[in-house]
This record gives sequence, structure tokens and C-alpha cells, in this order.
Amino acid sequence: MFDKIPSRALSETVAQRLLAQIDSGAFQRGGKLPTESALAQEFGVSRTVIREAVSRLRNEGVVEPRQGSGVYVSNHGSVRPLRIDYAEAIEGGSVLQILALRRAIEAEAASEAAMRRTDSDVLAIDSALQRIDAAVAAGHDGVDEDVAFHRSVAAVAGNPYFLKTLTFLNQYLHDGVAVTRRNEALSEEFSRQVRDEHAAIAASVRAGNPMAARSAVETHMYNAARRLAQAGIC
Repeated sequence: MFDKIPSRALSETVAQRLLAQIDSGAFQRGGKLPTESALAQEFGVSRTVIREAVSRLRNEGVVEPRQGSGVYVSNHGSVRPLRIDYAEAIEGGSVLQILALRRAIEAEAASEAAMRRTDSDVLAIDSALQRIDAAVAAGHDGVDEDVAFHRSVAAVAGNPYFLKTLTFLNQYLHDGVAVTRRNEALSEEFSRQVRDEHAAIAASVRAGNPMAARSAVETHMYNAARRLAQAGIC
């Protein structure tokens, strides 16, 4: 039924092929999946890979485990979550496309945040900005703190789907951000640019200026794309 799987991104590949089999009707709604051992043999991968693939599908509501019985295709599994092939997503052109999607979402989120922010929200955003500086000063790349800063802005918009979508997209951009931040750490000018861009986003939200907030995010994301290109990622 299945072809052997290439070594790259095994669990994601297995998850996608299992999903394709479910969509094709090979596994009926409410039907039981083969055992881990059987799937591992069919795909030519370890049981750990199968377990991770099934876990992905479970988190997306496609399959559901039943204690002592096995894993079954969900009866409501026709509702499909957004999926992006990891191997494709980390290619240069796709990175820029995902970054463009993130730019559109974050610009709108920042605009909403500027209209809704409270004093405590502003303090949270400023604190997140300071944590980036602290991480860099301590010799770290600041990637996690960078992501947390952007999340702190999006959180103020009051729309949980902004956060969910950004979390989804950021998993494909994490490595690229790490490379560019390492490069920025070697260049005082790059480091200053990024710091100023983040500060401009925080300042526009603090001032309650939605147009400025949108513009500040767009500028930051355009520059992020340029830095990725200069790093040779895309």
C-alpha cells in the first residue's frame, strides 16, 4: 500500500501519507489504523517515527487513540487543519512566502493591538523587548525572546487566532531567524537595526497609533527578508 519513505522529515512525511490514505478512503471514518509495528514495517521506518506521525495527526483531530484498543480515524476527520510540508517550507522561496504571510498577519495584529492596548499591555510588550536585550547581552542568540516579543504584541490584539497562526508559521521560520540573529550579533549595525525596528513596533503600539504600528511591522518584516537573503537562506 505504501512506498518506502526518504530519510528527511520522516515523521512529517509519514503523517502526510497516512493522511492521504485516509482521504482516499483506504482507512474509513471510525476505522482502526494498523498497529505501530505494521505501519513501521510498511513504511520502512522505526516505531518512534510512526508514533510521532500518529501524534501529529492526533493533535490535528484526524485520529484518536482508544485506550486498550488502538488508534482510530476520527469520525469528524474531514475538517482539515492547515498543513505545510516541512521539507518544502524550508526552501528559500517558500521561506520568503511564509514570511510574507507572517507580515500580513502581524501587521494587522499590531494595528489591532495599538487600538486595544492598556497600560499593563504596554508594560508586557516593553518587558518582552527588554528580554531580547538581556539575552543578547548574555551572549545568547535571542531567538526565543524575539518570538516572544512578537507574540506579546499579537496577544494584545485580543484575537487568539492571530497567536495560533503565528505559532504555526514560526516553526518554519525558527532556523532562519536563528541564522540571521547570529549574523546580526556579528554586526553592530545589523543588531542596532533590529533593535530599532522592534522598538518602533513597541512605540507605535504604546502611542495607540494603528497605522504606525502596521507600518513598523511591515518595515521590520521587509528588512527581515532582506537579512535572510543576505544570510544566503533565500
